[in-house]
Amino acid sequence: MNPVDPNQVRLTGENSFIRLLDKEGGTETTRVSHWRIFRSPAGPGHVIYIKSEITGGNIRIYSDNVAMARWLQGEIETALFPPFGDQSIPVIDAEFARVGNQPTVSSEIAEAANDDIVSLTWHDIGEPFIIRFEAGSMPNTKHGVYSCLIPCASAQVSINGVAAKGTPQPEEMAGHMSSTACLAWGETWVLPR
Repeated sequence: MNPVDPNQVRLTGENSFIRLLDKEGGTETTRVSHWRIFRSPAGPGHVIYIKSEITGGNIRIYSDNVAMARWLQGEIETALFPPFGDQSIPVIDAEFARVGNQPTVSSEIAEAANDDIVSLTWHDIGEPFIIRFEAGSMPNTKHGVYSCLIPCASAQVSINGVAAKGTPQPEEMAGHMSSTACLAWGETWVLPR
């Protein structure tokens, strides 16, 4: 077997996420997709896509690289969660920082130009596992993805100190028990050449 993957690398970085539900098997109250990109056709940067009751049910986008946020919308978010792919939603300029003492807790903080402070925190960090979806094997996209997923039993999302309701729930991913809140580090998305 050739150890070199034949596909074209589209991006490499992180895509951690949090989906909070009102109860196990219940209604989703908050959805967050956080990206820290090291390399993409639109350059490096960070972006948070969020929809929650603390945003009035509206989608907000925070980023330090608008071009990258828009590229991600068109390239990947439209397949993962189509509402996050809406490029008519304004992008709010923000600065990003990671805090915490992982493996116990990890937090991402975005301080926005409109004075919003967005805090994403993952707690009760579990054992990592690798997922690998070959290019063309996922619905709605030709992409493939390789990622180190770290499921978390607890997570919190807040804006300006107001916490979103709900909790992460256990979820099976490709036959492996995981969570609706995961750190996704060492992630690479590819397309067939």
